[in-house]
Amino acid sequence: MGFLDTILGRGKPVRPDLDQLFGLPAAAITLQAGAGFAPTGVGSVCFASVEGGAFAQLQRDVRELLDADTGRGGIPVEFSRDAYGYTWLLARQPASDTASLVNDLHAVNTLLQDGGFGPQLLCSLIVFREAAGERTLALVYLYKRGTFYPFVPLPGATERRDNALELQIRTLLADDVRMEEDLARWFPVWGAPGLTGEAD
Repeated sequence: MGFLDTILGRGKPVRPDLDQLFGLPAAAITLQAGAGFAPTGVGSVCFASVEGGAFAQLQRDVRELLDADTGRGGIPVEFSRDAYGYTWLLARQPASDTASLVNDLHAVNTLLQDGGFGPQLLCSLIVFREAAGERTLALVYLYKRGTFYPFVPLPGATERRDNALELQIRTLLADDVRMEEDLARWFPVWGAPGLTGEAD
């Protein structure tokens, strides 16, 4: 970090650390025991859109990579685009197998990164559902920060979130995963695949 960066308050960029994803199975156990949210077996990766032939090739590469995992049982991955133009890849595993879901997400992130699409990667998330209620929760991994934050949309059509519960979850999971300290980076992921009632 240079002298000007220090004066202007600019921090050194954090290098992506995909191995942080491997803390998610432990976080899932803590989340279920401490807050009553169980894994759904649904996870996704979000990245800025890749156009044309590069996108078609990327889809083929991802499907080939994940289909090679015989544990998937033929569960297909799905691609979609949201209202903001971002591309989402949705992956599913049995709800009891968070480790395999994390392996899938790690593999997709690594494939994109190694293929030169690292700058397009935004986040990954896995979805949890409250055992005795309608609420869902996503643990969101910020690719460029190597950190996590919880996102808890309130049930219903309005774009509102449960900030108090998100702060509780941050404290609960502090020993399992690296939590994002800057609350301004806790971006809402409205409409993310898996947050609207999909479960295994």
